[in-house]
Amino acid sequence: MSSEHLWRFIRIGLVSLILLAAVAGLVLGDTWLWVAAEWSPPTFGELSTGDGSDASVGLALFGAALVKAALLWRILRTPERGPLDRGERALRRLLYLAVAHALVLWYPVALLPDAVDAAFTLVLWAAIDVLYLLVIRWRSRLLRGAAGVLFAVELAGAANEVLDDLDLPELGPGGVIQAVLIGGGVLATLVTVLGQWRDGRWSRGTLIAGVSSVGVYALTIPFNLLVGGHFGGGLAMVIAIDAMGLVSTVWIAATARELPAEGRPADLPSVRRRGSRVAVAAVAVLSLVVLINPEQDARLTYTAGSADCYDRPSFGDVKPAERDAVFLCRARSADGAGPPMFPETTSDQAVLAYGRALCRAKDADEQEAILTRAGSARAAWRVYPEELVYVCPEIIGATRPDLLRSTAEEAAANAAHIAGENAKCRDPWPRTKGVVQATAKYFLFVDGDPGYLVQDGEGESAMEEAELATVRSYEDGALVGVARGAVLIGHVEDVVDLCLTVKAFRAAPPLRTAGWDQVHEVPIVSRGGRLAVPEMGDGGDVGAGAPMPNLAIAGKGRYRLRVHVRIGEAGEEHLVVVFPGASRKRLKLKS
Repeated sequence: MSSEHLWRFIRIGLVSLILLAAVAGLVLGDTWLWVAAEWSPPTFGELSTGDGSDASVGLALFGAALVKAALLWRILRTPERGPLDRGERALRRLLYLAVAHALVLWYPVALLPDAVDAAFTLVLWAAIDVLYLLVIRWRSRLLRGAAGVLFAVELAGAANEVLDDLDLPELGPGGVIQAVLIGGGVLATLVTVLGQWRDGRWSRGTLIAGVSSVGVYALTIPFNLLVGGHFGGGLAMVIAIDAMGLVSTVWIAATARELPAEGRPADLPSVRRRGSRVAVAAVAVLSLVVLINPEQDARLTYTAGSADCYDRPSFGDVKPAERDAVFLCRARSADGAGPPMFPETTSDQAVLAYGRALCRAKDADEQEAILTRAGSARAAWRVYPEELVYVCPEIIGATRPDLLRSTAEEAAANAAHIAGENAKCRDPWPRTKGVVQATAKYFLFVDGDPGYLVQDGEGESAMEEAELATVRSYEDGALVGVARGAVLIGHVEDVVDLCLTVKAFRAAPPLRTAGWDQVHEVPIVSRGGRLAVPEMGDGGDVGAGAPMPNLAIAGKGRYRLRVHVRIGEAGEEHLVVVFPGASRKRLKLKS
């Protein structure tokens, strides 16, 4: 098979796979759509799937998959044949390496330390920029010099990333330097396209792709830096921006594909000469504009008083125009007997700017440095994503899409999550049916819950019995603690949830110990005619994930409670059996 046929086979195969995955995603859910659109495992972006997923995310993923498939079709076009000198051959190989990094290599490289990825990018583009200066026929020393300066600014930005990842001193104050470096990168792309136009070997489509990549920059820069709290696109907009970003890869691939110089014009028309002089002058002016610092003391037209600072609305319930005000409320609030996040004299504009800087901080130490620079009296305190989501939803939402939900969406997502967890639990004794029974996931406190209760009644006496049962469960390492009308059943492993099945019988069921690690039988009293396991209430974090029946099926009186415990592939599993019985003995049937 010739290289041209192999290239075409790979092109058709990869694009077909993406389209098939996108179509499969319409049937099988957002996981497949994520793979089709983002070309990475869904866990890499912490995609939230299930009934609670935002429909806009699924639509954005499907649209992004189609767009990226079309762009990939352009990227994987067969390289043009023709003679190449040593520099052109090296440039083509490095450009295709950059394409491979943008398409697939970014994922394995992202698993390495950040400094490795940043250093790889710096070395790769330093070599490409040098070869650009040597290979492109600029036809003007002034234009070549401007390109060299802008390439140096672009590489300084990459070097700054390496210094940041290595925790070394960076090039200067974050805001100004970042603006200069981003502006330099945009201008470097424009100058490179201008050089390709003057060279003459590259097609109009390649030049359009290069200019379009600058247009994508024009969208992503305000999206990341300026829009901040006013933007409400969430994860769907992040997916769309990512798809559009592939345009720059189309330009890089087209630049590598059309490198052979056959048919290149020998000289440049006079109209092009005049146009290039205007472009160089524009680049010089824009470079000066980028260096102009914004006004530091300006205030916005509203303050924290624009919203009710006593409310804590969910992000999805807040209108885009009100999100900055909500963040200002939180940043200026002194709730919790602590100082506000920023001094009262700090302007609204500065508070929002610091908030966006906190969004981009890599860890708690960097957040502390930002708050210290702002003069905060609580610099050592952590700033949580729940506070920052209002000022930079595009950043927080990329890793915590759950924070972008409204109250209704959050309730639906929680219900879907609990239903999914309940579905993982199965009745371990399906052939023996109780008079009443239920199977569900039981959720415990994350920081160490002793277990769950089977209890009769409420009130002060019930609370005292529950406390006593808890204390007795720790005595001699016992799994079960008993205090008359309360039984505390502990867990064997350090878990936050377990599968629980409860059954009630009118008489003692057959003793079943096979397949279980521990089996205990203890007495329990029902004074009010009710024995039940606590259920998870609205907004609660602890309890059974489904309704639990009353196990005191014979009314008031004495009962026996038999608990079976085992550890399996599905985690910790409990079976609780209750039946009438007057015995007060505690039995260890298996341990």
